[in-house]
Amino acid sequence: MFEHRFIANFTKYRFLLVELVKRDISVKYRGSTLGILWSFLNPLLQTIVMVLVFGYLFGRDTPNFPVYVLTGRLGFSFFSAATKGAMSSIKKGSSIMKKIYIPKYVYPLSSILSETITLLLTMIVLVLVMFFTKCPFSIYNISAILPLFFLFIFTIGCGLILASINVFFKDMTYLYGVFTQLLMYGCAIFYPISKLPEQYLIIFYANPVFCAISGFRDSILYGVFPNINVMLYLVIVAILTLVIGVIVFYKTQDNFILHI
Repeated sequence: MFEHRFIANFTKYRFLLVELVKRDISVKYRGSTLGILWSFLNPLLQTIVMVLVFGYLFGRDTPNFPVYVLTGRLGFSFFSAATKGAMSSIKKGSSIMKKIYIPKYVYPLSSILSETITLLLTMIVLVLVMFFTKCPFSIYNISAILPLFFLFIFTIGCGLILASINVFFKDMTYLYGVFTQLLMYGCAIFYPISKLPEQYLIIFYANPVFCAISGFRDSILYGVFPNINVMLYLVIVAILTLVIGVIVFYKTQDNFILHI
């Protein structure tokens, strides 16, 4: 019964969801001279900086270091930006929420979808970097869809949880900013985990974002299918997080209006 009602509700408001996604993208680049071109330039420039700074330390032992860095950066940046956008989405939509009824999940979902579109656009940059660095293209590149899809599912779950918490706890934005800084170093964006002691590897493989990045790299950089065990863990955690996120959001959404 709940599933049918959710699908009917989603179908009814899908036009609004599309408009909110368009709004999020336009607001993101409002006032920028280059506009949406920053979607291409930003990851490219960040990759160049990281290669220049960390290339001497880690580049020698890492095949095609620019692609290694870029794949890590794209995965982490998507998760970080999407969850931060979802976390603040309820407050940003409070003016509309107080006037008319709109399913509240539309707000965090639109923020995540807008960042998903940005991620898809930056894949053009990844293909260009692969071409210029002579990274071999393979049929296994297509399997990159798998880790990215479940990173998307995991991000929705996290986004719903964060959006719920942020309504009631105002300091969550600042705490999460610190957390994402720590998470960045736990995703091995610019260094190979092979340089770390073996007893610390479990910390990385317990991190779903790193697992998604690892699977993404397997497909793109190494031209192999993502590690089955790592992907299985990612799938389980992503689905569980989504279920928890939906439950938390559903249980708390009726009280949002009292705190925004």
